[in-house]
Amino acid sequence: MFHADGAYSGFAVDDLDAAHRFYADTLGLTVEVLEGSGFLTLHLGSGGRVLVYGKPRHEPASFTVLNFPVADVEAAVDDLRSRGVETKIYDDADFPTDSRGIMREGGPLIAWFRDPAGNVLAVLEE
Repeated sequence: MFHADGAYSGFAVDDLDAAHRFYADTLGLTVEVLEGSGFLTLHLGSGGRVLVYGKPRHEPASFTVLNFPVADVEAAVDDLRSRGVETKIYDDADFPTDSRGIMREGGPLIAWFRDPAGNVLAVLEE
């Protein structure tokens, strides 16, 4: 019978080694290498996880694949930028963001950034 216990999401990247370095070293997540499988598991706390897999001819997602809830978007953006992560990825025609990439209108504060494969991630103020 179908059930959702233990369900998780996943997305593709073009370079598993670069993804591993970014998610583990730059973002500080716990990353498990599933040996011999071509997969990584990102452990997100409270049992959450995301499967990351290599894909030939990968095309980055044009939508947000992973949101990180934070208490203070401004502090999170400062932290990301100090780690070399660009948070101003959209033109104002797409989303009206300030010079640091924070959207302040139409909902909670949010800032987007990309992983090395070009997938869109976000920090979102709770």
